[in-house]
Amino acid sequence: MAFNKEKEALRNMILTFRVSELQMLLGFAGRNQSGKKTELQDRSLELLQLNSTPVQKRIRELFQSSQETQQAAMIPGANALQYSAAYAQMLGLAGFTTQQQGIPQAGRANPYAAQQAQAQVAAYTAAYGTQPLQAKPNQTVSQPCNVKFKQLPFYDIHGELLKPTSLVTQGSSRFQEAQFQFLLSPEQATNIASNRDIRMGSKLDYLYQIQLRFCLLDPSAEQGDEFPPSICVQVNGKMCPLPNPIPTNKPNVEPKRPPRPIHITPLCKLTPILNNTVSVKWAADYGKGWVVGIWLVEKLSSDQLLERLTSKGKRNSDFTRELIKTKLTDDEDGIATTNLKVTVSCPLGKMRMSMPCRPTTCDHLQCFDASLFLMMNEKKPTWTCPVCDSAAKYDDLMVDGYFEEVIKAPELPDEENEIILNQDGSWNPVPKDEEEERKRKEKEEEERKNAVVLDLSDDDEDYTPAPKPAADPDAAPAEDLPVLPPPPPAEIECIDIE
Repeated sequence: MAFNKEKEALRNMILTFRVSELQMLLGFAGRNQSGKKTELQDRSLELLQLNSTPVQKRIRELFQSSQETQQAAMIPGANALQYSAAYAQMLGLAGFTTQQQGIPQAGRANPYAAQQAQAQVAAYTAAYGTQPLQAKPNQTVSQPCNVKFKQLPFYDIHGELLKPTSLVTQGSSRFQEAQFQFLLSPEQATNIASNRDIRMGSKLDYLYQIQLRFCLLDPSAEQGDEFPPSICVQVNGKMCPLPNPIPTNKPNVEPKRPPRPIHITPLCKLTPILNNTVSVKWAADYGKGWVVGIWLVEKLSSDQLLERLTSKGKRNSDFTRELIKTKLTDDEDGIATTNLKVTVSCPLGKMRMSMPCRPTTCDHLQCFDASLFLMMNEKKPTWTCPVCDSAAKYDDLMVDGYFEEVIKAPELPDEENEIILNQDGSWNPVPKDEEEERKRKEKEEEERKNAVVLDLSDDDEDYTPAPKPAADPDAAPAEDLPVLPPPPPAEIECIDIE
């Protein structure tokens, strides 16, 4: 009997869901999310036949989230809702109690409803540092959620101005709107104002920044930055510049913006007595939810991250030496490998590394230069290993002590960047082919000998005519030829070419 009541309560919960909530439930269960609302409801009701505990838990979570949204949308001082017994049963199964929500029980009036509603707003402000704004037509009502953003290595968080808050689609309008407010503390306002470059010609770059971030609504894992479609952000009534969209050749596909945080400090009121208002407008994308958050962060440089990386320590050279032995003695394919050639030049800059490092998640021996890697990610953060193209998080980077010893070793010539790793874990410079070197020198010497030297000078003083061949005394005398008179001197004729 109790099972049937619970099942009926879950059915009633599903019938109260909007399209977005039905799609979230079907997506959780791996079912088709397209179709009309009635079709989505039928598929969602079919899930009750599975008697799956995770599905039932997800239904309660979605119902609870929906009710919290409706409660946040209530205007303080308005009459409280009167619930029937069946509706109160659904609230109980979803984890609600009428006393917790400040809702009077069915059939009983509450003369202190206005005071309770005001107390709820005050508690909300004390907990989250911002007041829930009154809902308007076609405007989204937001609520805090447990989504966690991925940490950005070049920013240290010094304060949470707006907790990660979900943007839930309301109504059938394509374009949605949400507003938030946050207030800086005196210490935060002082840190921002006193740590910026105000010299002549500078760009007023802030060391402490107010950072706005967006991501997908997915609490199952840490989320990276991602912008909602057709997004528009205003801070205190001023348009906030966003990253330019990346062009796409796909038809009917909106270009996406590069995933990165937004620096909104120049648009904010850097005072502890005035609220800052952030307005977000975007196009609804059914089946997807979005999260927004605001933090006070400190901008770091690649030199600071490099200093932190070196202070973290380096990977022991014995670890890499054992890894070399393992790789060269591993003969699962039946091929014995006695040595391995690697380079000490960075694959990014093609120059000898000064601080060789590699992620602990990669199993290759080849390293790259830590300083150059951090500088490239400071300009364009990709955090991808340049050797194997896998993820290379900053927290996973470690300086390799073995290759650091190789680079500093006097046995390695300055002009040589390749080494041979031996099976016992030792190394040697790549030996030069003496025979090939001898042949090359002989060829160069031969080319020098066969070279033809041409004198292109205009000096004719040293010119010596070639000697006439001497007469052969044994040769037969030539016949006497008649001597012709010399020709008369030729007349010089001038021709006018004009």
